[in-house]
Amino acid sequence: MRPVLPEPLRPLSDLARNLRWSWHPETRELFQSVDPEGWRATGGDPLRLLGSVPAERLAALAEDRRFLRRLAAAADDLQDYLTGRRWYQEQPPGLPAAVAYFSPEFGITAALPQYSGGLGILAGDHLKAASDLGVPLVGVGLLYRHGYFRQSLSREGWQQEHYPLLDPNELPLTMLREADGTPARVTLALPGGRSVHAHIWKAQVGRVPLLLLDSDTEENGPGERDVTDRLYGGGSEHRLLQEMLLGIGGVRAVRAYCRLTGHAEPEVFHTNEGHAGFLGLERIRELVVQGADFDAALERVRSGAVFTTHTPVPAGIDRFEADLVARHFGEDGELPGIDAERVLALGREDYPGGDAALFNMAVMGLRLAQRANGVSVLHGQVSREMFAGLWPGFDAEEVPITSVTNGVHAPTWVAPEVFRLGARRIGAGRAEDALSVGGSQRWDTVADIPAADIWELRRTLREQLVEEVRARLRAAWRERGAGSAELGWIDGVLDPDVLTIGFARRVPSYKRLTLMLRDRERLTELLLHPERPVQIVVAGKAHPADDSGKRLVQELVRFADDPRVRQRIVFLPDYGMAMAQKLYPGCDVWLNNPLRPLEACGTSGMKAALNGCLNLSVLDGWWDEWYEPDFGWAIPTADGAAVDDARRDDLEAAALYDLLAQRVAPRFYDRGADGLPGRWIEMVRHTLAGLGPKVLAGRMVRDYVERLYAPAAEAHRALDEAASRELAAWKARVRAAWPAVAVDHVEAVSEGPLGGTAELGATLSLRVSVTLGELDPADVEVQAVAGRVDEADRLAHTVTFPLKATGAPGLDGRRLYEGPLTLDRTGPFGYTVRILPSHRLLACGAELGLVAVPSHATGEAAGVLMR
Repeated sequence: MRPVLPEPLRPLSDLARNLRWSWHPETRELFQSVDPEGWRATGGDPLRLLGSVPAERLAALAEDRRFLRRLAAAADDLQDYLTGRRWYQEQPPGLPAAVAYFSPEFGITAALPQYSGGLGILAGDHLKAASDLGVPLVGVGLLYRHGYFRQSLSREGWQQEHYPLLDPNELPLTMLREADGTPARVTLALPGGRSVHAHIWKAQVGRVPLLLLDSDTEENGPGERDVTDRLYGGGSEHRLLQEMLLGIGGVRAVRAYCRLTGHAEPEVFHTNEGHAGFLGLERIRELVVQGADFDAALERVRSGAVFTTHTPVPAGIDRFEADLVARHFGEDGELPGIDAERVLALGREDYPGGDAALFNMAVMGLRLAQRANGVSVLHGQVSREMFAGLWPGFDAEEVPITSVTNGVHAPTWVAPEVFRLGARRIGAGRAEDALSVGGSQRWDTVADIPAADIWELRRTLREQLVEEVRARLRAAWRERGAGSAELGWIDGVLDPDVLTIGFARRVPSYKRLTLMLRDRERLTELLLHPERPVQIVVAGKAHPADDSGKRLVQELVRFADDPRVRQRIVFLPDYGMAMAQKLYPGCDVWLNNPLRPLEACGTSGMKAALNGCLNLSVLDGWWDEWYEPDFGWAIPTADGAAVDDARRDDLEAAALYDLLAQRVAPRFYDRGADGLPGRWIEMVRHTLAGLGPKVLAGRMVRDYVERLYAPAAEAHRALDEAASRELAAWKARVRAAWPAVAVDHVEAVSEGPLGGTAELGATLSLRVSVTLGELDPADVEVQAVAGRVDEADRLAHTVTFPLKATGAPGLDGRRLYEGPLTLDRTGPFGYTVRILPSHRLLACGAELGLVAVPSHATGEAAGVLMR
């Protein structure tokens, strides 16, 4: 039953159904004023609030002139936000008309629980930042009727899972309908003549529509209805069906949405992790139906595709038995016009170290996208090494996977008190732009904020966190079966004047939830230090099927239950967005201690930093990239080859304890004559001024637009039907001819004798004889590659430059290439030459994974020149 609002209050419905309220303080404050107690009871959910407000209260508000003025102002502000020109509209022409962004989960707000952890929160922040910037994005995901699980604890501290049933009609969603009012739907064929149908729900995230597919429809049988039952649940076939619905059904949902609303068709398709990789197959099918052959369609699809990997370890990638995939893409399954072998070839691990019996979703994502990226500089490096087998013959640094470092949506994660402090210095409008659009390198106005104001703010946020922790802890203990009489101790848990450390995230083993427990006596000393105590707030969920993760949670909970320390360390169950928005601002230090380099990015510390919290972290993910001593502390890494896992944990835990005891706590408690910790406050200033602008989702989305979306759109436009046929035919011809391509002879000519040494600035003339077989010089580029020679006798820090063909081929068919090589650096210096395929429509020379280099016999002249 939906509430009927009096006519003057009708704009409240529009405000509640656009999720911009989740990051717009004025709109939230407006809803809170409707019914403050109801707002708290509904967890800050406007739709639930409006459904619970008594009719007499609504009638009174409809007559309240002051409230109606505020309502009109909020409605007008939303309209301006939705229709005004923003950053994207001010850019030069050529940007994509629209971008489709696919992800298995989206963390927009706690009122729409369709996320499990960092991947979903990142996707939600991506949509919000795109909205703030005016990027014409369309989000695509699945609507999980049970969402992700809710976590509670048994009396013994064992994680328990609960799956609440979500009714889409009670969520901020509207069903996409055809012109005749019937629900729009997509259908996928399944083996055995079955089908799975899905309705399309839309969440409006500011300017960005988010389409969520829902298989819980009456047209489906029981098994098919459960395809979208829960996030990351079920067995292998269940996951495959979810990912087919997300990718294939998602493209069909986008087409339906654009057809029904007039939204521009996407020119770029962005796959956020491999789960949605099948979207490329559906786009190929669309072109094949229009008459294209598979190879030409593949080239056209690749040109406009972007693939983002978030996984630094092969075990984190979805892999399916090839036979299972083949069955679902056979003649009686989905995409019947496409040979199942062509599908399998896209995801097959047919490279050294791979398993050809498995279908790898990330491998398919990379093969179906001309542009790919990791989510931090270090993760880009790790990804290039992890997937180097797809580009044989190339060093890892040349694997075409770049990086765009993640960011976080500041308006969502910055506490209102922090925003108001900034707004007092530069005005609310400029402060809002600084947090959402970004663009500046530093926020130097932070330097003008008095130290006393910063410290008062930090204590206020800490005090709010203490109150929040006590309330949540009391509720958690009641769920564990405790009575009120045994919970009096909770009133003394945490102290608003004690150094507060936060640690909250998912609980896979590599994040090392229990590293802090490695030496319990040492930790206890830190917690109970008579002059410089610390207190720790911990939260996190283990995957329901991960018993080892649950044991880590239980180990931490049992330690926190100890009466000796329970007032200084707490574990809060059911970590989610609502808890996180209180936790990040209230902590003084954010702790992160993963096994390096297994944290692809890790954005929790970014959210903390935006609230003036300092980071204490292993140099992994984003912290490896942006760490400075002014922003916090780096935990040393003991990752030598001779150090086993247990020894590594011992060493890094000891380093953590030392940092806390000798550097972190003393700085926090070192007070000047004015009673303020001056050096600590300066670190807070530096964090806000120098780190704040870097960690913004606005910066991240601008990077995607400029470095990936714009080039992808340009490539997609260039690769029309004729060009895609040409490129596909050219690739086939080059692959067939490549075995005959060879570097036959290399020689270097210098004015003086080399003798193993040469002078800086000298120039060599390179002469290279090559065999091209059936290929022409226009099909290749002959390059010289020069750089420093490392201890393993490999070229490092290389530069490449093309050599030029001279004259016609010789009688033996060989061709001669020449060019100068300038010796531009001292120390061990070397060079080699190579041949790469070359075509105007390739994104890079490594795209085909083909290269010809000198053999040992022909490459004698390519070696160390200077020492």
